[in-house]
Amino acid sequence: MRDDGERAPPDAGALAVVPSPPPVDEAPHPSRRSLRGLDWFIFFVADIQTGFGPFIAVYLTSQKWTQVDIGLVLSAGGLIALLGQMPGGWLVDAARSERLVAGLALSAIAAAALIYAFVPIFPLVLAAACLHALASCVLGPSIVAMSLGLVGHAAIGERLGRNARFAAVGNGTAAAAMGAVGYFFEPRAVFLVTAVLLVPTLVALSQIRPAEVDADRAHGGPVPQKTDHSPVDMRIVVRNPPLLILAGCALLFHMANASMLPLMGSVVTMRSSEWATVLIAACIVVPQVVVALVSPWVGHHAEIWGRIPFLRIAFAALVLRALLFSLVIDPYLLVAVQILDGITAAGLGVMVPLMIADITRGTGRFNLAQGIVGTAVGIGASISPTLAGYLTDHFGSSVAFLSLAVIATVAFTAVWALMPETRASATPAEAR
Repeated sequence: MRDDGERAPPDAGALAVVPSPPPVDEAPHPSRRSLRGLDWFIFFVADIQTGFGPFIAVYLTSQKWTQVDIGLVLSAGGLIALLGQMPGGWLVDAARSERLVAGLALSAIAAAALIYAFVPIFPLVLAAACLHALASCVLGPSIVAMSLGLVGHAAIGERLGRNARFAAVGNGTAAAAMGAVGYFFEPRAVFLVTAVLLVPTLVALSQIRPAEVDADRAHGGPVPQKTDHSPVDMRIVVRNPPLLILAGCALLFHMANASMLPLMGSVVTMRSSEWATVLIAACIVVPQVVVALVSPWVGHHAEIWGRIPFLRIAFAALVLRALLFSLVIDPYLLVAVQILDGITAAGLGVMVPLMIADITRGTGRFNLAQGIVGTAVGIGASISPTLAGYLTDHFGSSVAFLSLAVIATVAFTAVWALMPETRASATPAEAR
């Protein structure tokens, strides 16, 4: 493992618009207690977030809500989540305690769950959806910031891989548990369980020792001062070319990806409604298993081979998946195709925050940059369902999948041609 304060070679460092941070005395050495606390915190956060999503529509439908009102609530939450990405990242950068921000965000999410459970009337549910969206805008960046603050840049790749593993296990476990709770009790119980999960989540958070989460490192590293003694200008980070390229590629990726599984679900339902629910469940679980198995390996080898190979593999797998969805009819093969989704999720889930950490090192704006990329992701994901729905209605599902494959190919080409290697120890050839 190289020293956490290692400087990039001059040619590789030229990729960044901002100056590199000065070397530090030694790499961080977080305790086993803090690292285990972060593991379980991520696991329980995934459980809590799974309690929302599609369960909201199921629950509100059981409460005799109209589809228009349900759509308004979901759309409002989605809009707030999109608009809040950059302010949320800025807020995390401004905070001196990511643990406090994460705890407050979780408490707000639990409050939203209780509102859903006990007062399902339109104004309060609308407020709860917005509260949940706002809290999520700071919770995600806080987790990555705490990870970086604990382990530093030298070990962040492996840490992000481990984060992805525990999040995947949490998502899979929670989906099964929430489904069972909703089936054996009532849909309302899902939100009660979600609120109760706040307790073990906060217990796990308390195991992360505050002194071991370095605030400067959590925001991207110590900020070098310019000659006029002012900190790095935020506009330099916002206009950073590699960051903007990464955001653009992420937008195209999610424009192709967001509607792919829902569209496939609709196709399967039309072919065999009896098995549709089981097949969709399998299509959700299979990628989570792949992510849990592969992500730590990806994070470890990203420090050896660089970021770009894994990013290219993730985008290439999306292209292949879209093409196969346009051709495959057999339901068992469709589930097998979802292995590609797991490969994509493992690569992208680790590489995007890892590359943002590389790009923003020494700026103090790591979480703002996460918000910029998160906004691009939200825009792409918002466009995708409408685009896929229009193409399906007018030209058929095969054409829709092929069109998504074209968008994915454009994204892959952009990654291959434009995205530089961001690893600090990259050679000049790799950087280009």
